[in-house]
Amino acid sequence: MSSVWLPCGDYHQDYAEDQGWWQSKVIKGKMILLLAIMFLGIPLLAPDYWLGIAVMVGYTAMGALGVQLLIGYTGLITLGHAAFIAVGAYTSTLLVLQFPWPPFIVQWGLAYPISIVVAGIVAGLWSVLFGLPSAKVKGFYLILTTMAAQFITVDFILTQYVSQIGGRGQAFSLPPGTIKIGPWVIDNDFEVYYLMAALLTLMVIILANLLRSKVGRAWVAIRDNDIAAEALGINIVWYKLLAFFVAGFMAGVAGAFWVSNTAALSPEHFPWFWSLWLVGVILIGGVGSIHGAIFGSIFMVVIMELLQMVAIPLADYYPKLLIDFAFIKDMAFGLAICAFLIYEPNGLAYRWWQVKNYFNLWPFSY
Repeated sequence: MSSVWLPCGDYHQDYAEDQGWWQSKVIKGKMILLLAIMFLGIPLLAPDYWLGIAVMVGYTAMGALGVQLLIGYTGLITLGHAAFIAVGAYTSTLLVLQFPWPPFIVQWGLAYPISIVVAGIVAGLWSVLFGLPSAKVKGFYLILTTMAAQFITVDFILTQYVSQIGGRGQAFSLPPGTIKIGPWVIDNDFEVYYLMAALLTLMVIILANLLRSKVGRAWVAIRDNDIAAEALGINIVWYKLLAFFVAGFMAGVAGAFWVSNTAALSPEHFPWFWSLWLVGVILIGGVGSIHGAIFGSIFMVVIMELLQMVAIPLADYYPKLLIDFAFIKDMAFGLAICAFLIYEPNGLAYRWWQVKNYFNLWPFSY
C-alpha cells in the first residue's frame, strides 16, 4: 500500500483501493480538516462581513464549476452561463411563491428543497437547447450560440414576460420566512453560508466523481481531440449535450441558492458580464481543474472587496471615485486576466499543485 506520509508508489491490492478517494491517510486527514474549517471554523469565527464575502465566493464557485466543466473538461466555450443561472433562480422562485403545493409540503418546509432540484433540471434542459449547435459547430460559432442564450433568456423572456408576474420593475419580492428547509428558516448570513457550503460540497463531490468515471474520460477525450474520440466509438454529440445538461444543472442550483441570499429578484442580477466574469474566474484559477474554479472565485471576490475597501476612504478626497468604481472593477478584472495569461497561464491551481508537490517530496527535490 502507499505510504502514510510520503508517496513512494501506488501498490494497490484490488480495484477498490485503486478507485478510492483517499490514496493515503494524510490526504484523508487533510480533507477532514478542510471540511471542519469550512463547516465549523469559518461560520463560527468569521465576522458577518467576511461571512457575506464567503457566501459570494461560494455562489461564484458554484457558477464557475459548470463553466469549468464545459470549457476546461469538454472544450466547449460558453459565454451565456448567466442565463442558465437566471433560469434556475426564476424557476425556484416561481415554485416557492406561485406553485400550489399540497399543505403538507409547505408545513414540512419541503417546497424550497424540491425547487432546487427542479430548478437544476429545468436549467439543464434549457442549457441543452442552446448546446444543440455544438453537434455541428465549435469555437467562435459556439460562443455566438451560447451568447444567444443570454439575450433570449434574460433580455427577452425574463425581462419582457416572466418579470411581469411579480410586478413591473422588480421581478419578485421574497417575504421573510419564504426560504426554509424543514423547520430551518434561512434568513441571515450564518444560515445562508451553511446552505452554500452544503450545496458547494455536494456539487464538487458529484463533479469529481463524474470526472473519474467513463463519462468524465469521454469528456476529456472530446476536449483533446473530438475526431479521434469519435473514431474510438465515443458518441460525441451525446456526451457534449450531457456536459451542457450537467453544467446547466449546476448553474440552476446556483441560481436557486441565490434566491436565499436576496430579498428581491430581477433580470439585472444576471447580466451578460456575469457570464464573462465566470470565464475569467476559471482562466485565473486554472482551466481544467476543479481547484481552479474555487481558487479563481476566492481570488476575484476578495480582490474586488479589497478594491472597495480602498476606494471608500479615498472617496472623501475624490468623490467621483465611487461613481466610477464600477468601471474601476471592470478594469481590474481585465488587468487580472491579462496578467495571469502572461505570467501564470496555467492559473492558481497549477501554482497550488507545485507547492503541494514540494511539501509531498520534502526534504527531497524530486
